[in-house]
Amino acid sequence: MARPLVVDASALLAVVLEEPGAAAAERRLPGSAVSAVNLAEVVSRLIQHGLEPAPLELAIRRLDVEVVSADAALAFRAARLHAATRSQGLALADCFCLALAETLGAEVLTADRAWGRLKVGVPVTVIR
Repeated sequence: MARPLVVDASALLAVVLEEPGAAAAERRLPGSAVSAVNLAEVVSRLIQHGLEPAPLELAIRRLDVEVVSADAALAFRAARLHAATRSQGLALADCFCLALAETLGAEVLTADRAWGRLKVGVPVTVIR
């Protein structure tokens, strides 16, 4: 059985904005999960680019990506990871992605090359 997959905001943005690595990410999205915190990052970035977020909502449904709410347990796990990775430059939102993957025993899909060097006990695949 394949390991579950959690998608980072950068990988979703690569797909939506048709950036390098988009094809590799899009093939893996069906059945994956994204934290609501990371989805908010994506929507915020789209708005900054002058794009409407409504098509993203349709794409998320079409691609069969589950949006997982950030509850207290996930928040505490993300905060612990943030404290442990602060020196590596990870944002708190990044840690929500990693915390969700840790919780689900999942792999993370990201476009952020620096994540390939992380040593947090979560397998990471970089799409570009």
